[in-house]
Amino acid sequence: MLHTFTDALHIVLREEGGFVDDARDPGGATNLGVTARTWRAWSGQPATLDVMKGLTAAKVAPLYKGWFWDKIAGDKLPIGLALAVFDSAVNGGPGSAVKLLQGIVGAPGDGQPGPTTLNAVGTYASKIGLTKLVCRFSDARRDHYGALPTFAVFGKGWLARVARIEKDALAWAG
Repeated sequence: MLHTFTDALHIVLREEGGFVDDARDPGGATNLGVTARTWRAWSGQPATLDVMKGLTAAKVAPLYKGWFWDKIAGDKLPIGLALAVFDSAVNGGPGSAVKLLQGIVGAPGDGQPGPTTLNAVGTYASKIGLTKLVCRFSDARRDHYGALPTFAVFGKGWLARVARIEKDALAWAG
């Protein structure tokens, strides 16, 4: 089965869940994984609590496509890997997600998924296999989260998320 952005978004939104406003979360009020700051920047509209609570999958899909999927070149990555990198981008920013990938495949760590990175991904995946690349990317995510100062508060959830995404990404990678 060919998986698409829409399939990947469905999985990421499953992970993100609904509205939360945890004072310990530096992102503040968030719904479907979209922070108030991100929504304001994307939509050009105020991001009041009522607006944030009213976000739907249909409203946030263009944001996810433009600000995350396209910025990781999701349509150009092998699909299982694309899901893992997309989820990482949503959780920590597209530049950081691409840099993690670049570090694994030996591409310059500029956070941009250009031709050099995409070629390095293809070469690396042909050498070790796509499933191993997905696993290495997931391991890099775990290492990254373990080094964050908020790991004590959110780490258990982050690691569980990585495990679920890795399982889906491996199934997609075949």
